[in-house]
Amino acid sequence: MKNIIVGTAGHIDHGKTTLIKALTGRNTDRWEEEQRRGITIDLGFTYFDLPGGDRVGIIDVPGHERFINNMVAGVVGMDLVLLVVAADEGIMPQTKEHVDILSLLGIEKSIIVLNKCDLVDEEWIELVEEEVKEELQGTFLAQAPVVRVSAATGEGLEALIGAIEKMTGDEVVEKDIRTIPRLPVDRAFTLSGFGTIITGTLVSGTISKEDTLQMYPVGKECKIRSIQVHGQDKEECYAGQRVAVNLSNVKKKEIKRGCVLAPKNSMKNTDLLDVKLQMLDSSVRILTNHMRLHFFTGTSEVLCRAVLLDQEEMGPGESGYVQLRLEEEVAVRRGDKFVVRFYSPMETIGGGVVLEPNPRVKRRFQEDVIEELTRKESGSTADVIEMHVKGHGDTLITLAELAKLTALSPDEVQEDIDILKEQGLVDVFSMRKETFVWHADSRNAARQTLEKTLKAYEEKYPYRYGMKKAEVQATHFRKIKPNVFDKILEMLIEAGYLKRVDEFLCTPEYKVKKDGTYDKVSGILLDSFAKAKYDFVRYSELDLKGVDKAVADDILNILLEERQVVKVTDDMYTLRDYMEHATEVIRAKLSEDPLITIAQVRDLFETSRKSAKPILEYMDSIKVTKKMGAESERIAYE
Repeated sequence: MKNIIVGTAGHIDHGKTTLIKALTGRNTDRWEEEQRRGITIDLGFTYFDLPGGDRVGIIDVPGHERFINNMVAGVVGMDLVLLVVAADEGIMPQTKEHVDILSLLGIEKSIIVLNKCDLVDEEWIELVEEEVKEELQGTFLAQAPVVRVSAATGEGLEALIGAIEKMTGDEVVEKDIRTIPRLPVDRAFTLSGFGTIITGTLVSGTISKEDTLQMYPVGKECKIRSIQVHGQDKEECYAGQRVAVNLSNVKKKEIKRGCVLAPKNSMKNTDLLDVKLQMLDSSVRILTNHMRLHFFTGTSEVLCRAVLLDQEEMGPGESGYVQLRLEEEVAVRRGDKFVVRFYSPMETIGGGVVLEPNPRVKRRFQEDVIEELTRKESGSTADVIEMHVKGHGDTLITLAELAKLTALSPDEVQEDIDILKEQGLVDVFSMRKETFVWHADSRNAARQTLEKTLKAYEEKYPYRYGMKKAEVQATHFRKIKPNVFDKILEMLIEAGYLKRVDEFLCTPEYKVKKDGTYDKVSGILLDSFAKAKYDFVRYSELDLKGVDKAVADDILNILLEERQVVKVTDDMYTLRDYMEHATEVIRAKLSEDPLITIAQVRDLFETSRKSAKPILEYMDSIKVTKKMGAESERIAYE
């Protein structure tokens, strides 16, 4: 069974509510004031089944000008609109505004319903039908079928139901149930014994009983206690259905029309939107920079300022890129349609599509800004994700963050990332908890930065193995997490762009300089350590024959890296061979006697107590011995 949402539109008192009652047997005017005054103020909902078995949820939207915000809210998720025109009055100003709004919000399928045909003669009906078709030329309703009915007598209702079944059977596109669920709230109330209940049209995804979702922009987590679809309890509801959801952990006073129920961390609140805005041909207003407007999308109504990014002003029929700066936060998705109305008096002047739901503040008339928005307007979700990845070159971005920014499901984001990776546009680093994505442009820029930095470092410090990894990160990649930086280095090393020597980084062809200065210093050090044997000399006390101390430090470090020399303790160094021999001697001693003292070490190596103590401390550091009891005693490390 297909779930179809049909809405009504048209001028006040043209019989929309009466028509729905005739189709369904139910009155959609819920409030006493609505029934007393005979007009629809708020949204009304009911349903009926088509002969073929598909269920039609039907939304009765207000026709009065003062309730246009409710009319916009009702259009969310509609598959088909019945434009109701009274045969005794014809097209009215409010009808035209409804048509404009429906067009701006992306409604494509409609049936023109000429109602109250029982009140006029055949000749008059034909004149009105011709007038309606003429008035609707150039709109999405130009080719819409016309059905003549009388909601009061029932005349023509079977033909209308047949037209609805034909149009929805052939043309309605199935809703996407694979993406994240989004339920814009159009009503919230409480019922004794149940608590908070919200209603709305599920525009995408699936919601199941016991799911834990989040109310945006409120930020509260809510558990789904129960679900009703057209008055029947359900375990699940799907995109395209009118639903009522019973929530726990959130109060009615915390929810308002405009809130959106969606998975936790799947969307991001925003008070900035980049949009493509189309002015209505019929608008009598000129949109100027920083003009205050009423902004409608989904079930939200928010005041905003319009910053025109690519032109000075926009007149009737013109379009352009605009950044809307909202006075309250909303949660939307790229591709969502919207309507804007003049601040005062309230007139619909245009609408369009959201290009970026989480932008940065943009300056006007910037070439790169216009280029970015042009790509977002024409590109796929993969193109948009690529731009987000590109914008996070100094930090990298996770798949979870991309899903939140784009309001796409993790699976959808993964599919797009796989495409971009195959095209060589991104690199992907899978960590234990998160997956990070890096743009190829950022990688290439980082490679060039590294190459330039390391070459300069190698020229300045020719006796070092390279720049310390920690220093490279702190200087150029401080915003990237250390474990992710390690993954980046692995990739660049594997690709042959870098070389790593322990904790040092250098260019692939680089080798430490071993010239006359190196020979001179290394000769002094090795000779001094060899002569001292186990009566260690202090490095700081050696005569370096006029060589700069910093240069000598670097050459000493080369000897350490090449394992010719070991550090015994602070400022004391010796030949590695000596300490390997000492290790064998001490292990042999411990095999005979489980305890060894500083005095015994002194005697074993014919040295002073001052040098025996560092020998034992070195043995502790390489886990040959460990302290036991007195400071001067050691046992074997096990």
